[in-house]
Amino acid sequence: MSGYLPIVSSFTPHYGEEPGLSGTRGAGNIFFGNCNLRCIFCQNYEISQNWRNEIKHEVSHERLAEIMLRLQSMNCHNIGLVSPTHFSATILKSIYIAAERGLQLPIIYNTNGYDSVEILKLYDGVIDIYLPDFKYGNDEYAKKYSLADNYFEITKAAIKEMFRQVGDELIYENNVVVRGLIIRHLVLPNGLAESEKVFKFIAEELSPKVHISLMSQYYPANKAYKEILLNRTIREIEYERTLELMDKYGLHNGWIQELDSFHNYRPHFLEDRENPFR
Repeated sequence: MSGYLPIVSSFTPHYGEEPGLSGTRGAGNIFFGNCNLRCIFCQNYEISQNWRNEIKHEVSHERLAEIMLRLQSMNCHNIGLVSPTHFSATILKSIYIAAERGLQLPIIYNTNGYDSVEILKLYDGVIDIYLPDFKYGNDEYAKKYSLADNYFEITKAAIKEMFRQVGDELIYENNVVVRGLIIRHLVLPNGLAESEKVFKFIAEELSPKVHISLMSQYYPANKAYKEILLNRTIREIEYERTLELMDKYGLHNGWIQELDSFHNYRPHFLEDRENPFR
């Protein structure tokens, strides 16, 4: 449940993003509470599916602008809006306030991909870097595991709009990305992400030059232990198969995680909001 004002569950320099985003001084991530999806395996479930607690962290537009400026003063490379979709209309006001007060950093829209094209059009010229997830190539699994209707078509349309705005080239300054599109894809056990459909769309309807961030960090977080097909980490053969599919569609730009990365990306928001990724 989310209202008009944004919920800021945590903000911190974050060093666990793609190397071109974290750089040496970290991405200035702002983690918004709640979410427009209900993934049963969500690794950020402590803040994404705990609205009774997170509503306590609702902030004004002016306070959100101050947080952006605070991260800039901490020498972060950029401002990362993490899970912004359900606050996307209202976040624009804070960006405007922060820009008037001296915000100069690139802004990252770090989203689950289930976004409105109409809202994204309002961000044209505002967002420098789009960082969407593309979770599923299968609507049935999206509905079952994330409570998302028509996920594949909605996400394709949203990412097409992001691509229209920033294209397929990453622009760097001092070895840090300042403009572009990076699509994240989390490999799920038992092929539940339908990765081939995702890669086929990217290669044929966007561009094979688009940068992909392939993630192996899945582990059965939140309520995933209740689903036998999700109640384990991914296997080496599953990851290798996904890499072969990327090669099949000529997707050679981007990053891939080491297979054992599920040990390293486990947030602890309720224990330490200032440094949840310690």
